Amino acid sequence: MAGHSKWANIKHRKGAQDKKRAKQFTRAIKDITVAVKEGGGPDADSNPTLRNAIANAKGVNMPKDTIERAIKKASGADAENYESVTFEGYGPNGIAIYVECTTDNTNRTVASVRSIFSKNGGNLGTNGSLEFLFDRKGVFAIEKEKLEISIEELELKLIEAGAEDFENEEELLTIYTDFTDFGKMAEALENLNIEVKNSELQRIPLNTTELSLEDAKKIVALIDKFEDDDDVQNVFHTLALTPELLKAIEEED
Repeated sequence: MAGHSKWANIKHRKGAQDKKRAKQFTRAIKDITVAVKEGGGPDADSNPTLRNAIANAKGVNMPKDTIERAIKKASGADAENYESVTFEGYGPNGIAIYVECTTDNTNRTVASVRSIFSKNGGNLGTNGSLEFLFDRKGVFAIEKEKLEISIEELELKLIEAGAEDFENEEELLTIYTDFTDFGKMAEALENLNIEVKNSELQRIPLNTTELSLEDAKKIVALIDKFEDDDDVQNVFHTLALTPELLKAIEEED
């Protein structure tokens, strides 16, 4: 799991760029809209899905007034009607890629995703063809400097709430749960007054493929193209994130 989390951290650092920040805001607004319309309305106190969406929006430094406007708009009659769709395919060298989208125009999204695959040496597969390659997990990231209890004490409390694994990095503590325990873990952290920087359901690859640096960078470029598409919310893959590749990505940032 460690490599996958580090990928997320790298994407967050790249998010400091204006273009990436704008995309993060777009994603957060879509998550808020879906949470309001499908999760139980605009009251965060009674809508745990919206609470998570707001926490994630704050995690990418979205201003409070922007969050409030997004909630208000999502509650109105003219709110966007988004649909969640997923796509599965392969990039060069057999790297599996799983793309999650939130869209108001499925035909546009299908055409765009298919085009990105085909123009970059990949191919779009049928839904369900890659499901067995990933394990769906709830993933929670916490900034350690904001904790008021020890890591050891927190981990013991969270194991009772369904935590399966922890990743203790320099700045972040990442918690992994089974996807069925996502809500239970979110509630446990809230009850402990732990501020969550980001929480989401991720697809963790069961196995990864290591490529040469040159070939691996081509996959990273392909993933970036998906990430740049406005309809794409998340991209998961089976590329092994070697220290050499991580260093190359950071140097390009």
